[in-house]
Amino acid sequence: MAELLAIYNEGAGSADDDVRTAVIETLRGGADVVEAPVGEKDLEEMLDACPGRDVVVLGGDGSLHVVVSTLYRRGELDTRTVGLVPLGTGNDFARGLGIPLDPQVAARVVLAGRPHPLDLLIDDEGGVVVNAVHLGVGAEASEQAKPLKPGLGRLAYAVGGLLAGVRSPGWRLRVTVDGRQMAGEDPVLMLGIGNGVTIGGGTPLTPRARPDDGMVDVVVALTTGPLERLAYALRLRRGRHPEMRGVTTGRGREVTVEGEAVPVNADGELVGRTARRRWTVMPAAWRMFT
Repeated sequence: MAELLAIYNEGAGSADDDVRTAVIETLRGGADVVEAPVGEKDLEEMLDACPGRDVVVLGGDGSLHVVVSTLYRRGELDTRTVGLVPLGTGNDFARGLGIPLDPQVAARVVLAGRPHPLDLLIDDEGGVVVNAVHLGVGAEASEQAKPLKPGLGRLAYAVGGLLAGVRSPGWRLRVTVDGRQMAGEDPVLMLGIGNGVTIGGGTPLTPRARPDDGMVDVVVALTTGPLERLAYALRLRRGRHPEMRGVTTGRGREVTVEGEAVPVNADGELVGRTARRRWTVMPAAWRMFT
């Protein structure tokens, strides 16, 4: 029988206790499950107490990010397979990977036990990106959406994107992908680096990205006037932004950004501003049940 460590944060996401309880009961129908309602501070303690168990995340992209980052730091990504039951607000990584959004169906996927190798994005400060990182207007959109989430749910991301898209002036950045320059003269409205496909609860930042191909997809949007910025925000929501003039796309294994300090959002979390950062793909760095 499989041995699982089911990790969740009681204060995160949009799932209620009944849904979580039902998911754990489903998992217990086919595995030996240790239930672990933990926060980031005591996650290490639970992993120490349950060596060798595969880890099931009952939550969203933020919870998945914390677990994968912790396993990477501990050197355990190659010894523990990760399962995901999407109980968050956006659930973007699950969407892009094709993991069912129905919690019970997702739990049965975990029990089926089919591990799938996936890539990981690591920055030059040791930060981990599981799904996507975006700089500029996208990060500002997340900031605008944050206070709206309690009332609007997933719609908050769209509203935040519209507000930020109209107001942002852009940032002067030099962007290179595998040494090839993608931006360097005109101000950049948004830079997106996608291991997964969507951000913000279903917005297709990098529509053709695959988290298992050893590369990331990159999209650079140059800033123009207010109407063009609004058009970009609307097209981004539908995944039509790569067709626009002033939007450049690329793929590669290493992405470097330098220039003006720009806001950064990694896996749905604002991580401050940076004037220089490099991200490198680690192919097949971890495994997930799919």
